[in-house]
Amino acid sequence: MAQIQRTPLADQAADLLLERIRSGEWQLGQKLPGETTLAPQLGVGRSTVREAIRQLAGRGVLATRQGSGVFVMALDAPEDWDAVLRRADIIAVLEARIAIEAEAAALAAERRTASDLHRIRRALAERDNAAAGIEAHVDADTAFHRSIIVAAHNPILLELFDGFTPRLRQAMIEMLRIRADHGGPEDHARHARLAETVSSKNAIAAASESRAHLIRLKEALR
Repeated sequence: MAQIQRTPLADQAADLLLERIRSGEWQLGQKLPGETTLAPQLGVGRSTVREAIRQLAGRGVLATRQGSGVFVMALDAPEDWDAVLRRADIIAVLEARIAIEAEAAALAAERRTASDLHRIRRALAERDNAAAGIEAHVDADTAFHRSIIVAAHNPILLELFDGFTPRLRQAMIEMLRIRADHGGPEDHARHARLAETVSSKNAIAAASESRAHLIRLKEALR
């Protein structure tokens, strides 16, 4: 039997503080009152206020400065990244891929190492030999594109790619079900050209090849 879930006091206090910030009670960069002032206002103890502040600091709304106090760093909390991705449609996911992967391909062409090239070529071969089935094809394709992003040696681009990989996988599976094909030899040849541009250290060609490939996917859905 389902039971009523009690929201922790710290979560409630964090929500109240956020609402007060959203309402304009405190401006950007302004210092918040101390714990002894906020605790009775919120109807909780000082330890709960500290936890609420810690939560909002983790979301980028507040910042604690040693010896100075707590300051407003943002007037609202950014929406949860997973929630954004769950709502995103296939076109939005492909547009995000274009932005991330075209730049990553250019950087990979400039920075790739011998071990990076080995990883890219192995992923390309595994993509070509992927077992029948949409899911297996998408997983092998994702691994290939990720190998190029790894070769860019930019941890933020890799973090962004890994962050939306679950939504990316879902979107690509949906897209291939609509298209009812996996691209065939021509599609694989485009991926081989992308790998070759990275290998040859041609950053402009690598970015162009990556962008053109993803734009083709986007246009196929229109």
